Amino acid sequence: MNELNYIKPQKISLKNHPNYDEKWMQEKIAEDPSILGLGDVILKDKERIQPHAGRLDLLLQTSDSNGRYEVEIQLGKTDESHIIRTIEYWDIERKRYPQYDHTAVIVAEDITSRFLNVISLFNGFIPLIAIQMNAFRIENNISLVCTTVLDRMTLGVIDEEDEEEIADRNYWERRGTKSTVAMADEILALIQNFAPELELKYNKFYIGLAKDGQPNNFAIFRPQKNGLRLEVRLKKSDEIENKLNEAGLDLMDYDTKWGRYRIRLTKQDVKKNEESLKILLKDSWADSTSS
Repeated sequence: MNELNYIKPQKISLKNHPNYDEKWMQEKIAEDPSILGLGDVILKDKERIQPHAGRLDLLLQTSDSNGRYEVEIQLGKTDESHIIRTIEYWDIERKRYPQYDHTAVIVAEDITSRFLNVISLFNGFIPLIAIQMNAFRIENNISLVCTTVLDRMTLGVIDEEDEEEIADRNYWERRGTKSTVAMADEILALIQNFAPELELKYNKFYIGLAKDGQPNNFAIFRPQKNGLRLEVRLKKSDEIENKLNEAGLDLMDYDTKWGRYRIRLTKQDVKKNEESLKILLKDSWADSTSS
């Protein structure tokens, strides 16, 4: 294998550059929205007119059509008007199209600690992502590098703080089948290798996990007629997705609202991928016990 040559990139300030401006940055993101690191998203619209409020730079939509990102771009440092404008456009879009899960996205060259503190106050109330995008020159090429400095905060764990509607095993065997509910037992057995005190807790909308009756829903189960949907709470990462795909598991999508990977399993999948599933579940459990 040939060794690669090291080239030191030169950081470029786009705000002060005569050729590369905000419009150029907007076009590059529009051409390839994946550079923002928001997952599998497509361009829905750009320079989207907002009633009595200017134009939204970019509107992105998830490939499953459930989520939308209202993206505002600014060269240089973030400022008050940028934050207000981003939140205003997000609010307009969510009211016009309430069927989607909306997230406000601020993109800037320099997200200062001061404004990061201000933005973080909204997070948890307003789903907000802050991305620092920097340009670098490498010989005669220019590249954009994105870093998420504030991610969308998960708005609570499913039903753990709300009154749950209790169900039982028979209820889920009717909704799914005895066989698909038994798949939850098999996965519970994997979990009990590292958390033997956990047991299944039957709720109306999902089967969760609990210790002495207290929920710990780092993983939940939804038995169906033809299989089991497993949802595991973990921060989104390419490494996790690559491992799941390499294992041949049916990764449905990533639920950004609840921070969960959703995986469709057959009975053969559980047996075939015991070790992969055990590692995935143990990582999620470790995150839940450390937070």
